[in-house]
Amino acid sequence: MSSTELPSVLATSVAPKVGTVRVAEGERLRTVGLPGIRLTVRSRPPVREGLPPALYVHGLGGSSQNWSALMPLLDGLVDSEAVDLPGFGDSPPPDDGDYSVTGHARAVIRFLDAAERGPVHLFGNSLGGAVTTRVAAVRPDLVRTLTLVSPALPEIRVQRSAVPTALLALPGVAGLFTRFTKDWSAEQRVRGVTALCYGDPGMVTPEGFRNAVEEMERRLALPYFWDAMARSARGIVNAYTLGGQHGLWRQAERVLAPTLLVYGGRDQLVSYRMAQRAARAFRDSRLLTLPDAGHVAMMEYPETVATAFRELLADTGELADTGPTSARS
Repeated sequence: MSSTELPSVLATSVAPKVGTVRVAEGERLRTVGLPGIRLTVRSRPPVREGLPPALYVHGLGGSSQNWSALMPLLDGLVDSEAVDLPGFGDSPPPDDGDYSVTGHARAVIRFLDAAERGPVHLFGNSLGGAVTTRVAAVRPDLVRTLTLVSPALPEIRVQRSAVPTALLALPGVAGLFTRFTKDWSAEQRVRGVTALCYGDPGMVTPEGFRNAVEEMERRLALPYFWDAMARSARGIVNAYTLGGQHGLWRQAERVLAPTLLVYGGRDQLVSYRMAQRAARAFRDSRLLTLPDAGHVAMMEYPETVATAFRELLADTGELADTGPTSARS
């Protein structure tokens, strides 16, 4: 390990229970133990037997709760599960301290292989978009369709508003930021995140804001919170620099699954201008652009995203397998 790397934080030594994770109506949580990782999985009971499985993967600093607005809208279409990546949500850090895009992708693959749920309709947002792109490229047998919401794919000109997040990847910055912001309240932090991630922060309801503050307080009490953030941010930056067959754009070109791309016109983290490049890279893609959305369209405009996903299923012949649906649009 070089002197610039953070020491590994092992799941076995820092997995305290710090408060209760919120579970929305109709959801349930379970813990899945796999070699080197322990994952928390959020799911909704399928409305009937035989629905095709879906798996949702959140972005940097997020959790499976980021999909709670979208999942019920797809109840009649898929059997939904959302995973907390290692070190996020209610999942403890991985034993090996690997927060790279490949490490997170490996965790998703291990879960799908162990559950024998594949192939799944795979969803990813931001970091989760990079992770699921890699999964779809290296394990096409696990993926029916791929839906990417503001995927964190390499950009030559990073938006100025995304620079602070990228700086977390630099050695020592997370520690400095922690000390600098030690007096910030959870409310201040949530307002900052909301302003960064939403096209219109006013769309967040008072109840949604209170829930986010409660979750922020819980996460800040976890001793590995900033370590997971910094290492995952570094993982994204490192993935951006990879070339050849391991480059994310090259892997996007290898994805065989029909792909729905969702980009927000007010996204401050992933540039709207990347939408057309992504549409060209993924060989079987459909593009949904939402001019007023920010970085988390599945939270801001879940009905629109649900409708687009239903259209993807209809377009690819997958909808015929689901029978009557209760999806709201």
